[in-house]
Amino acid sequence: MDKKTQEFYERLKEELDNANVWPAEYLFKFIVPTDTEKVERVENAFNDLGAVIKTTQSKTGKFTSISVDVTMSSSQSIIDKYLEVSDIEGIISL
Repeated sequence: MDKKTQEFYERLKEELDNANVWPAEYLFKFIVPTDTEKVERVENAFNDLGAVIKTTQSKTGKFTSISVDVTMSSSQSIIDKYLEVSDIEGIISL
C-alpha cells in the first residue's frame, strides 16, 4: 500500500471512530463495471454479515452501483472490507 493510500485509511479510521460507537451501521457504496463475476465478488465479501445489498445498473448498462447496508464491529473492520474488494478490477469506492 502506498503512503497516500495508507494516510487516507488512517484518516478514515480516525473519522469513523470519532463519529460512531461500535458496533455501528455503515453504508458502503461501490461502482463496478457491469460484470456478473465482479458484482458477485462484492456481494460475497458481505455474505456472512447480514448485509442488505442493493444493485442498480446505469442507464447504459456499462456500470452497476452496489449499496451495502451492514452493521460493522469497528472502524478497522470497515477498512478491511474496503481493502478486501479493492483488487476487483475497475471498482470505485464512494
